[in-house]
Amino acid sequence: MQQCQISLVISTYQAGKVILVRADGDQINTHFRRFQQPMGIAADREKLALGTAYEIWEFRNVPAAAAALEPQGKHDACYLPRDRHVTGNIDIHEMAYAQDELWFVNTRFSCLCTLDQKNSFVPRWRPPFVSAYDLSDRCHLNGLAIRDQIPRYVTALGATNTAQGWRDQKAHGGVLMEVTTNTLLSQGLSMPHSPRWHRDRLWVLESGQGNLATVDLATGQLTPVMQLPGFTRGLAFWGPLAFVGLSQVRETAMFSGLPITERLSERICGVWVVNIETAEAIAF
Repeated sequence: MQQCQISLVISTYQAGKVILVRADGDQINTHFRRFQQPMGIAADREKLALGTAYEIWEFRNVPAAAAALEPQGKHDACYLPRDRHVTGNIDIHEMAYAQDELWFVNTRFSCLCTLDQKNSFVPRWRPPFVSAYDLSDRCHLNGLAIRDQIPRYVTALGATNTAQGWRDQKAHGGVLMEVTTNTLLSQGLSMPHSPRWHRDRLWVLESGQGNLATVDLATGQLTPVMQLPGFTRGLAFWGPLAFVGLSQVRETAMFSGLPITERLSERICGVWVVNIETAEAIAF
């Protein structure tokens, strides 16, 4: 983290925490803030957005406030709350800025949304196999990737159109879609999450396998880069480094029958750092 001069923002909805992970001399410092069910995060040097149980928080970096924090000279950013927008309980998953507009995955309504001042949310796109907007989580839409400043790729746990219909085929029913063409790029995936466009390649986490993988856009074929010891959810890149979130995945009806639960008797929670040029885990 010293070499890259970066910090990580991590959300864990089960613990209700947002964690700022940063270098402090030769140690790692973890700075905790409590929110109600925090999940999706979109961040850059100027702004940060956080999706929680019933609302979206928006923060702005105030350099003057960072300079005044004790001990002085130690902090280079301070994000202060500027807006809280009530969305209702829509199970917000991933979020991203596209042309300075905040987009987010509205999982219960199976659509991509933005905000305005009049509505709880503004639906902008839904998969063509979903026939209507309702609160029934028809396909468990979850992941969002931006390419060329527009929402381009999404993941869902099933190409289904009934209330929580994805649950019946969760082990191998996942899909990766291209938003601009409404086409299915990959099918038969095990709980895919977190598509990302990086270095002119499409990446995705096949969570049920515990994989970080690349995607062949012509064929939809996934090529695993590394298999990790947990349920992979949450992905960010910095140069040749991939920061991958891992969850333990307890043996519940929700997660039973997945390849990773059959492969690993013990799963690990945390963040793994993978060098994508050498396919090596270099830190965790």
